Amino acid sequence: MPTIKERLSETMKTSMKSGDKDTLGFTRNLHAAIRKKEIDDRIDLDDAGCQKIISTLVKQRQDSIEQFKQGGRQDLVDKETAELKFLQSYLPEMMSEAEVRKLVDWAVTEAKATGPKDMGAVMKLLMPKTQGRADGKLLSQLVKEKLG
Repeated sequence: MPTIKERLSETMKTSMKSGDKDTLGFTRNLHAAIRKKEIDDRIDLDDAGCQKIISTLVKQRQDSIEQFKQGGRQDLVDKETAELKFLQSYLPEMMSEAEVRKLVDWAVTEAKATGPKDMGAVMKLLMPKTQGRADGKLLSQLVKEKLG
């Protein structure tokens, strides 16, 4: 199975050949973000590292979409939504809410959590298991509900 960087390179080539300017722009932005991290930290990112960057970009797009909706800029909402879909195609499939709830139940039991003060311990157990596959806001909301 090709790595994220290999898939990105292939997407860039095919979008150049087909003249798909939007996809080419999205691909270049993602490639630039990955390269910047690699150069800044003097490392070669693996798929997990790339997924962290993509997750950050996804969150940024979601925030931008909210801001543009409030500002009544549907043209920018559409552009950001298209880029969001592109970025999400490079992430593993998201977990369903039911799967996340099961993991939250497991983590609360595992951490012997009794109240809101134990949220950090529960999140510490959950994060490695859900990395890039569950929305952080949903995760913390479900943990808060569970811990009361």
